[in-house]
Amino acid sequence: MTDDLHELSALYALDVLDREDRARFEEHLAGCERCREELAGLRDAAGSLAFVEGPAPPEALRGRIIDAARAEPQNVVPLQPRSSIATSVAAVVAIAATAAAVAFGVWAATLHHSLTQERAATSVLRNPQSRHIPLHGKRGELVVAPSGAAVLTVQLPALPKGKTYEAWVASPDVRPAGTFSGGLVKLGRRVPRGAQVMVTVERAGGTGAPTQQPLLRARA
Repeated sequence: MTDDLHELSALYALDVLDREDRARFEEHLAGCERCREELAGLRDAAGSLAFVEGPAPPEALRGRIIDAARAEPQNVVPLQPRSSIATSVAAVVAIAATAAAVAFGVWAATLHHSLTQERAATSVLRNPQSRHIPLHGKRGELVVAPSGAAVLTVQLPALPKGKTYEAWVASPDVRPAGTFSGGLVKLGRRVPRGAQVMVTVERAGGTGAPTQQPLLRARA
């Protein structure tokens, strides 16, 4: 801090002096007419800021205030509540954006998978060389392309929550070939000639081996 106590008028008016310098200046102020007049002018100028129009501070004080402010160390303390709110809002926006991006990515991946499956099923169904095999146990058919790619078409009733239909290919080991809700499903496993295709009711998500008796069968 400056040793010239006359330079402290502006800082005293702004109430930014520490306890020691404030005490020094107040002691000096008691005997300094110049500083008392300057301080009174500063206070009048500060009071006038509350009005749209009012007396401007004395021009001679402007340079002294700016110089005094520049001479002070920059003790800028961030306003914690406002900073915290801004940080929280930024974090929420970032999380929301990330969640939206993830959700969009999942949706896009799911859509891509569905379209790929639909095209594969259509390819099997439209192939003139595909074999159409009737089902035993339900109305429908198993359609198998020469490559072994297969589509199962069957109308099945809706299942309760937590249950799903699961297709199986036995050749000779029984392997899972995909879950579905009834209607049409592109089997996730190739069906060689002579293999047996079955459908059972299993828990949601499917299982590694059948736990129920088959609802239907078809021999490729």
